[in-house]
Amino acid sequence: MTCTSISIPAASAETSAEPMAFYVATGAPDVCGPGCNRWIAVEGQIDANAASRFRKFLQRTKDRNLPIYFASPGGNVDQAIAMGGMLRERGAVARVGRTVVTECGFEAQDSGPCLRVKQSGAELHAALWTRGAICVSACPYLIFGATTREIAADAVVGVHSARVVVAFTGGTPTKEMRAAATERGRERIDRSLSSYLKRMGGETALLDLARTVRFEDMHVLTREEIARFGIDRRDFVETPWIFENAARGVVYKTVSQRDGIDGPYRTTHWRLFCMDGDRFELDYQRQAAGNSALPTISISNAPSTSLYFRPPPAKRQGVEIWGLSLSKAAFRPFTETPQFDFTETSQSDGKRLARTMRLSSDGLAPALERLTATCAAPTQPRRGTENALTQ
Repeated sequence: MTCTSISIPAASAETSAEPMAFYVATGAPDVCGPGCNRWIAVEGQIDANAASRFRKFLQRTKDRNLPIYFASPGGNVDQAIAMGGMLRERGAVARVGRTVVTECGFEAQDSGPCLRVKQSGAELHAALWTRGAICVSACPYLIFGATTREIAADAVVGVHSARVVVAFTGGTPTKEMRAAATERGRERIDRSLSSYLKRMGGETALLDLARTVRFEDMHVLTREEIARFGIDRRDFVETPWIFENAARGVVYKTVSQRDGIDGPYRTTHWRLFCMDGDRFELDYQRQAAGNSALPTISISNAPSTSLYFRPPPAKRQGVEIWGLSLSKAAFRPFTETPQFDFTETSQSDGKRLARTMRLSSDGLAPALERLTATCAAPTQPRRGTENALTQ
């Protein structure tokens, strides 16, 4: 009796059985960064033949400078390690993001017809989303192979322990034989991953964490863990402003910033939505502050003018939500400069303390126009709806 194979399945039972898809996508100007509108999409379960197909795909794709966006529930660890080695050979830039293909029309992105389009070999038109995009289970090990790894502030990276599936030939194994083979498989996986992470400049402490999480569960890595394990060590990470039309039109932005040297990360969220075609609400969300003193919060794109968020903030489940009501005319100047300032000012022991964060306006102008198109017709302006003060 012999053990013929050991495999590590993907995390989700809902994962499509279709093989992993690789294709080149084209989107709006600057959608994947300044001057970038083309990228490689890698999505789906890491199946048992993913590495060989990925190598052939990369050989056909002549532009080696395209960033690669991953969206995967994981899968076979051996294949993930092999694909990671190809990323290192290529000097690749790896990110986590969902590619939404236009040619799929109203078909679901994971439907059979859409998957056939993605596997056709054609270059496709698409939108790119990082909010809620996942790279979990074996997927984080795969992207370790990239020379540059960039995890968006609103993407999800997660790990858990591996489940080893052992197949035997030549008879029915005893319980003890199956347990011994499973343990040998797990030890082999641990050795392979440990060696691979060391070669790629990652921290093997990630494996220690993964072993503490049941296969049926998932530990979503915090921003501190993403940095500590060497996946993405940037101290400041921000998304562009992205319009999404779900139940209502909303423009989103998320920022993660390290507080000082080796300090914790603060993750904050912005939401812009409309009351009508001329009246807008900009919400700023953060973890509730521990002290009772309320700061003054403002945005500014010029030294002489600031727009102030109204106090006190709404509070729910440990989160503070600050609001700023303003007209489209008041907000438009923020779309016309590359960056603008976000400032929190507070008093401590009689001293005025100010913390300023410089936010990119990347994507804000087109997102605002798309949002405006979903708004109701403007109504008569009301006094007191615009918080614009000149200092």
